[in-house]
Amino acid sequence: MATKRVLTLILGGGAGTRLYPLTKVRAKPAVPLAGKYRLVDIAISNCINSGIRKIFVLTQYLSASLNRHISQTYKFDDFSDGFVDILAAEQKADSTGWYEGTADAVRKTWQSLDNHECDLILILPGDALYSMDYRPLLEQHLKSEADVTIGVNTVDRANAHHFGLVKLDPWGRIFDFVEKPKSDEARAGFEAPKTLLDRYGLRLPLGDTFLASMGVYLFNRSTLDWWLRETKCTDFGKEIIPSAIKQNRISSYVFSGYWEDIGTIEAFYEAHMQMLEDQPPFDFSSMSGQTIFTRSRNLPNSFVVDTKVSRALISPGVRIIGANISRSVVGLRSRVGAGSSVEDSIVMGNDYFETEPRNPVKGASAIPVGIGEGCHIRRAIVDKNVRMGNNVRILNEKNVQHADHDLYVIRGGIVIIPKDTVLPDGTVV
Repeated sequence: MATKRVLTLILGGGAGTRLYPLTKVRAKPAVPLAGKYRLVDIAISNCINSGIRKIFVLTQYLSASLNRHISQTYKFDDFSDGFVDILAAEQKADSTGWYEGTADAVRKTWQSLDNHECDLILILPGDALYSMDYRPLLEQHLKSEADVTIGVNTVDRANAHHFGLVKLDPWGRIFDFVEKPKSDEARAGFEAPKTLLDRYGLRLPLGDTFLASMGVYLFNRSTLDWWLRETKCTDFGKEIIPSAIKQNRISSYVFSGYWEDIGTIEAFYEAHMQMLEDQPPFDFSSMSGQTIFTRSRNLPNSFVVDTKVSRALISPGVRIIGANISRSVVGLRSRVGAGSSVEDSIVMGNDYFETEPRNPVKGASAIPVGIGEGCHIRRAIVDKNVRMGNNVRILNEKNVQHADHDLYVIRGGIVIIPKDTVLPDGTVV
């Protein structure tokens, strides 16, 4: 089978500054998702569902929790040659070890790939939300005799500057590419023609739609080896892809399904809110044959008493007493006290159950892990292991768009309470 010829590299080495403070203490692929998953589970699950079982995750930034998650989650049987392994940046005799870009990360780990037989290398982002079977991409790549195939999807004008934009000829070959163009002048001419959108069933407003790279690259191994060995290029989007268009056959694979880059706080938040719609564009519970895998936990059922729950995702091990949960995601082992209200928010939950309060705040009594009584939370992201006292109000009533505080961060009007933060009784944000 062709999938046996593929080795996958998931890129997760960046600092994830746009997702700060969710990346303050963890690598970007380890950021919790939808209450019980991690971002990296999406790319790995897509591979497993596609029959691709040789997977490396490249990382260098705060990788301890990511290493732990992968080692505890992805274990293939003894009769399989499949694996999911971490390739972390390391010092060597000929390099300082730190990755200087996406391509440089692959270059510095290339020696580890030599031990595996493959002639195709699939490179994936670690921070995108999508369900994709890579087998049609693989089949098209081989049929077209391409050197590189790039997965592309649509973006609107407001978000086009975050992505690499492509131009396609009538046969789907990429003949022009610009990486993250910041001005209208730089984006000029990259609008997708209506005929092209119609061909792939992508019906979006003409003149406001662009085809963008998904960061999904399928390389012939020999092609990638040449670019890493014969050039000093350090980044795929900025250097290798624009240069390769001039001398290699670069094909596109147009993916018409849901795809969301969730590399910013605003995108991360909106992706979760979309999960709560009647027909969510990405639904973890109704993807036939496309299971999203994650770590198995032997947690008790959630315990909910005298609580009004309206449009929410409730994870295992949750305890909610006399509260109001509306349009929110409630993560593993969350605790919500009586009289509290959680609206339009993401509560990531806790890493452990707690029988006795600990980590007291100076000048205050010890506060248990979780959300206390009489709290009101709206349009917020509460990271793991937060200790929130009673009568805390997180409402951002002044509609502050950007702020950095010892106890919270605000991005795009969304309040984020960082992991392990302690909020004393009566705190107002």
